[in-house]
Amino acid sequence: MPAPLLLVTSLPAAEEAGWRDALGAAMPDERILTISDGAEASEAEVAIVANPPLGALAGLSNLRWIQSLWAGVDRLVLDDTLPDVPVRRLVDPTLARAMAEAVAAAVLSLHRDFPRYAAQQRTGMWRQHPVRPASARCVTILGLGEMGRAAADLLRAIGFPVRAWSRSGTPHGTLPVACGPEGLARSLAAADILVNLLPLTPDTRGILAADTFRRLPPGAALVNFGRGAHLVEDDLLAALEAGALGHAILDVFPEEPLPPEHRLWAHPGITILPHVAAPTDMASAAAIVADAVAEFRRTGRAPAGLDRMRGY
Repeated sequence: MPAPLLLVTSLPAAEEAGWRDALGAAMPDERILTISDGAEASEAEVAIVANPPLGALAGLSNLRWIQSLWAGVDRLVLDDTLPDVPVRRLVDPTLARAMAEAVAAAVLSLHRDFPRYAAQQRTGMWRQHPVRPASARCVTILGLGEMGRAAADLLRAIGFPVRAWSRSGTPHGTLPVACGPEGLARSLAAADILVNLLPLTPDTRGILAADTFRRLPPGAALVNFGRGAHLVEDDLLAALEAGALGHAILDVFPEEPLPPEHRLWAHPGITILPHVAAPTDMASAAAIVADAVAEFRRTGRAPAGLDRMRGY
C-alpha cells in the first residue's frame, strides 16, 4: 500500500475538511491524512499544504516533496524547519483567469471613475466627469508570471495599452516587457494605473514605496493584488495626501483580516477588498494536485520545486 498523503493547513476546521473532501474526490485511491491522525501521518511522502503552522513539517523523514495549495508560497519558504525537499507552488489556469478578471475589474473601475462616483453618491451629488477611451490610459503590470500574462492579455483585449516589468524581462508576444532599475523607472513613468502582481521576495518587499510613487505620473492609481508586504503604508498615505496618487485598490495586507480599527479602512482614497482577487478553486486545484501525485506514483520522481532563494 502506498504511503498516505498528508494535508497540513492552518485553516479553520470546516475549510480544511472541505479541502480534504475535494482532494479525496480527485484522488479516490489515495489515503489523505492530517496531523491529527497521529503516527501514521508521519509516514507520508507527500505533504499538501495551505499555510501550515511553523514547524508542522519538521521531522517527517519520509517526505519526498511538498505541494502548496496556494500560488503564493512566501510564508511557507520562510519556515527554517521546512525539510530540504522540492516545494511545488500551485500553477492553475483557473486561478490565472480569476486574477485577470479581478485586474480588469479594478482597472476599469479606476478608468471610469467609479471610486469618485461612489464618493459623490455618499453626499447625494450628481456630477458627470469626462470619459477617456481605454486607449488613452496606460497600465503597467509589475510581475509577469501566469497571472500577470493573463491579466495583460485581457487588458489589451479591452483596449488598454499595457507595459510590464519583471525580474527577467522575458518577452510575452508583442507586450513591452522591461527589467532592471532603468526598465522599472521607464515602466513607472508611463503608468496611469500601476498593477502589482509580483511574488514576495527579499528584492520585492516594500517595492510600493515613496520612490516608486514619485516616478508615477501625478494622480496615477495603484492596484495591489500581490502581497501586503509589497506596500509601505505610510508612503502610500503620504502619496495620496499629496495628490501624487489618485486612488489605491488594495486586496492584500500584512495582517488579515484587516483589523476593524485600521487606518486604511476610512481613507477616502483607498478601496479595500478582503483578499478576493483570485481565490483558489478547490475542485480545480485538487485536480492539478491529483495529476502531480499520479505522476509521482507512476515514476517515483518528485516534481521540480521552486527556487527557495527567489521565492518562486
